[in-house]
This record gives sequence, C-alpha cells and structure tokens, in this order.
Amino acid sequence: MLGDGTFTPELYTLIDEEGNERTFEALDSLEYDNVTYFAMIPYFEDPQQGLESDAELIIMKTENIDGEDYFAPIDDQGEFDKIFAIFAERIEAMFDEDDCDCGCCHHDHDHECDCDCDCDDDCDCGCHDGGCDCGCCE
Repeated sequence: MLGDGTFTPELYTLIDEEGNERTFEALDSLEYDNVTYFAMIPYFEDPQQGLESDAELIIMKTENIDGEDYFAPIDDQGEFDKIFAIFAERIEAMFDEDDCDCGCCHHDHDHECDCDCDCDDDCDCGCHDGGCDCGCCE
C-alpha cells in the first residue's frame, strides 16, 4: 500500500515449460520447515478480467541456487498437500465475509484485543471492551 491509499500488488513474472512469460500476483507467503512458499494468482491489469477468469492458484517454493533465490514447483505430493492446506485456510480467512468489522487488527474475534499496549483494565483505549482504538493498528 502506498502512502496515498493506493494498493501496489507484489508481482512476479514466471516462465513456464514452453518459455511463455506470465505475471502472477502474490496473495500470501509463508515459511515452513525453513522453506519460503508463495501462493499466487495470475495478474490482470484490468481487475474485471481477473474476476472473469478461472481462479488459478499456484503455489511455488523458493530455492537458493548459487546465492540467488528462484521459484520452483513443489514436486513432492505430500509437501504440496500440506502447504496447500495451510494456504487454503489462510486465504479463506482473508476473504471470509463473516470477518469481524470492529476495526481492530490484533484481536481473536472474541473482541478481546491482544495487542501489545501497556495499559491496564481501567484505561479507556477500548482494548478491554471489544474495540481496540489504542492506535496500535495504525
């Protein structure tokens, strides 16, 4: 996100087996067993085109070759299934329409803020009554 409120996606250009270049947008990344994985979707400059396309999710891992990081496919089916399940849960949570809209970015959906503010239960920051407005999320 830029300071003016616009969003800049994290884009990667990948080359497929036939040598075709395609641009993908990273939706999420995670570190698991000292390996970094990325969940990506095809990038379209026209957002409407993205909405109309098939939801193709690809998952790649990074490999370091001669000091350079490269994307590589996950060849092991067990590894792929495990990482896919983690990403599926995380991405579903990102787009869950039942998300809480209290505005606090650090709570557990029981409306108890678990931010790191140094206040006590008698303060008026809002953390203790369901709506964090202590400023930690800004």
